[in-house]
Amino acid sequence: MPSIQVDLPVTADEDTKRTFAHRIGLVYGEIMQVHRDLLTVSIHDLGGGGVWRCHESGPPTPSALIMCDIRKGRPTDVRAKLAQSLIDACVETFQLEALWVKVEFTQHDGDDMYHPHLGGFNTNWQGDERQTAP
Repeated sequence: MPSIQVDLPVTADEDTKRTFAHRIGLVYGEIMQVHRDLLTVSIHDLGGGGVWRCHESGPPTPSALIMCDIRKGRPTDVRAKLAQSLIDACVETFQLEALWVKVEFTQHDGDDMYHPHLGGFNTNWQGDERQTAP
């Protein structure tokens, strides 16, 4: 953790997914003020009919879902900026309609995340971490 899982109503080739994951890493590192080596991005290209948004009346709408598991501590405006940047990336990369791309956050304590390359559990987020060695 952090991790971002993207469920898409399209299919994409490996190069497109790699480029998208790279973009998400750049966006995440800048906005969330962390080294990118903490981030895992999983892209679930479920194809047509794979993700739907339900409505009170009428049929469901093809949709996309972005799940963000992050450490606690970021203010709402920072999470909103990340959410909109993730939506923009999905719209531009996969030609999705922004209205139907949903972002959900789950916030965790640092010790909910185990990173072998860190030598064990992560720490709680306390501000811009990019100034320290990864």
